[in-house]
Amino acid sequence: MNQISPLALPSEPAAEQSVCVVKAPLNFIRPQDDKPVFHSAALAGGSGRFFFATEAKTVPIRDMRPVAYALSMDHEGFVLRDHQSAVADFYDDEEIARVYHGEIEALLKREFGASRVVIFDTTRRSDSHKGATNPDGARGPATRIHVDYTEKSGPQRVKDFLGEAEAARLEAAGARVVQVNVWRPIRGPVQRAPLALADAATVAPDELIATDQVFPDRVGEIYHLAYSPLQRWYYAPQMTADEVLLIKGWDSLADGRARFTPHTAFDPPHGNPSAPPRESIEVRTLVIIE
Repeated sequence: MNQISPLALPSEPAAEQSVCVVKAPLNFIRPQDDKPVFHSAALAGGSGRFFFATEAKTVPIRDMRPVAYALSMDHEGFVLRDHQSAVADFYDDEEIARVYHGEIEALLKREFGASRVVIFDTTRRSDSHKGATNPDGARGPATRIHVDYTEKSGPQRVKDFLGEAEAARLEAAGARVVQVNVWRPIRGPVQRAPLALADAATVAPDELIATDQVFPDRVGEIYHLAYSPLQRWYYAPQMTADEVLLIKGWDSLADGRARFTPHTAFDPPHGNPSAPPRESIEVRTLVIIE
């Protein structure tokens, strides 16, 4: 049975001891001999089609709020930030492009000391039966643990959006490029389908399973996550519309810092099924540090 309990973790830093923990099932990929394949919603409709097996494992998920000050993009791979927006309607595509994208660029430039931020995708999600409206169709929460990019597809997306010549210039100049997803509730507090995020430092490389993601016009690649009891999970309960999660999807630096952050929506044990649906908006970006 899912439960909430204070859990002391003597092997962890003092700041992480006696934190509130929920126990809930998350959907992990089951390793297989063949490379897994996923047909995207744009190709298959609905929530897409998955050609691999998953397994639900009940894991402890820690409240990140007591330790939010200590979280880092380069260690855990995610941070929680307060961030107010001037956007009046997050379902207005024109206002998102005119107002919100500029806000996100400014936020990430401050966070990373970046010279440039390139926004290349904006997606709304809702766990209502209709999903959330997007130009390419309705979207619901992602319920399988995944990372948006891989060792292969991260550099490819840099070439796709910046061009081959600019990607080569940045590499030659020793620039760093970080793919960051900025996730925000459209309405809060979030009581259904919050995000669980893995501490990237507790994920072994062989637990990240490269998966082909098939679109109508291309084949991308994402990671799904295989289970290990050593993985450590966090979430931010009752997130408001004035908060954002910054989630690292890929980092061009491979020097021991976090590079890939698995995450998924989950059903909290204390969730209220009659609560308003979770509505969120995520902005995918390339953060360029020269």
